Amino acid sequence: MADDLERETAELLQRLVRFKTVNPPGAERECQEHLAGLLRDAGFDVDLLGRTHERPNLVARLRGEADGPRLVLLSHVDTVLAEPDDWQRDPWSGDIANHELWGRGSQDMKSQTAAEVMAAVSLAREGWRPARGELMVIATVDEETGGTEGAVWLCEEHSDAVRCDYVINEGAGTVIPFDGTPVYGVCVAENGVFRFTVTTRGAAGHASMPGVGDNALLKMAPLLDRLARNRPGLDVTDAPASLLAALDLDGGDPARALERLKERDPTLAGFVEPMLSVTMAPTVISASEKINVLPSVARLQVDCRVPPGHGEETAIKRVREVLGEDGYEIEFHEKVVGNGSRLDSPLMDAITGWVGRVDPDARVVPTMLPAFTDSRTFRDAFDDVVAYGFFPQRRKSLYEAWPLMHGKDERIDVRDVAFAVDCYRDVSKELLG
Repeated sequence: MADDLERETAELLQRLVRFKTVNPPGAERECQEHLAGLLRDAGFDVDLLGRTHERPNLVARLRGEADGPRLVLLSHVDTVLAEPDDWQRDPWSGDIANHELWGRGSQDMKSQTAAEVMAAVSLAREGWRPARGELMVIATVDEETGGTEGAVWLCEEHSDAVRCDYVINEGAGTVIPFDGTPVYGVCVAENGVFRFTVTTRGAAGHASMPGVGDNALLKMAPLLDRLARNRPGLDVTDAPASLLAALDLDGGDPARALERLKERDPTLAGFVEPMLSVTMAPTVISASEKINVLPSVARLQVDCRVPPGHGEETAIKRVREVLGEDGYEIEFHEKVVGNGSRLDSPLMDAITGWVGRVDPDARVVPTMLPAFTDSRTFRDAFDDVVAYGFFPQRRKSLYEAWPLMHGKDERIDVRDVAFAVDCYRDVSKELLG
């Protein structure tokens, strides 16, 4: 049976990859209707709910025999763009070679969609029903561009339909090799987004006489240098503190722990460091619109991520710490506070228990995502929800899988997709009976 389920899951993932759901425009309806058919045939009640006809969100539920918690297996079916000329294989082929399935979305995150749907469908086909509560499968649209037609719209317009107690989503789970021991991360929190624009001002002039004008662009040079050289102070939250402690580093002194980690595993330290502080990445700069005119104004856009629970006050404090107080103007044009879920919960216990059974030598640690997912939307909408990111992979390490997300030659080992199916089946039964 296990081999049949692995094969059927791989076939579903192939089918999902072949639905071209690049966002924009998304156009996810055909993909969602295919998933809806599988779930309905297995006994789920299914609704397709969308702000527009072509972009419906899928909400499926399998009701239990008694009241109890609602567990949501959450994913999104839209993807980012792929440039076929950069790939070794067609990004929408779903080709399988040497156990690896190729295609856009195979890592982010149609693989998790396939695993969650097949876990739910296989349980229902066997006659399993929750002893308590409900098992829900939610596949959203529009996650890659912010979720305004997906999770955000669902939670605002159909909150009763998607209200839940537990969520399993993307964000972590790919094995991290550390000191010879496999480590599985569970994403419990996500950074906020506080993007801003830095402006410098001067006076326009003819470019043939650079000494006469006051070139605003040159005033950006020291600011860029400070962004490259300076590091803001740490703002450590519960998740990374617990991670450092779980790795047997000194969790009571995060700065010292980070230095120890850099010595022992510089690659892992590169993943952990953004969890500990505000990050600032300059990405777009603009000045004069004509090559022969000295710019009177220069603008630099900075992607700034802030630890969960911290807001504009922390962001501006750390920006001033890095850039100094004078010589520029700053304007925040996106302010989204990050959030997280508690570290101790029945869902964490269920995940940890499953890992202990399938990989007894492994450790499970809490992690935090510097980016954001639909989990943030569910946490904002429902105060008591516990939302974790967990998609277990052990054939590829985090260092191998991470560059493939949004990158060329995206692919996944189909045995890992089956591995995730086993996880979601087990966790569903553990939580819902």
